[in-house]
Amino acid sequence: MWHGFGRFGYGGAFFGPWVAWAGPIAMVIFWALVVTALVFFIRYLARQSRSPSRESDALEILKSRYAKGEIAKEEYEVKRKDLL
Repeated sequence: MWHGFGRFGYGGAFFGPWVAWAGPIAMVIFWALVVTALVFFIRYLARQSRSPSRESDALEILKSRYAKGEIAKEEYEVKRKDLL
């Protein structure tokens, strides 16, 4: 009744060994893609949680304090590097 399909099912001996490895390889590729997508999504969310306006506001305050003479140049440089 199932003549010509060989012991591996459809494709006989030619496709049999390849089909046997396709499932595990496809599963590894699938999970690698899922993990990669999760990493990029988490990085995206982390980037969104940082508010650029807060950083720029802090830098503007620092610049104005330096301009008013409230802080020295060395302190300004150190704090500016911390903010950036």
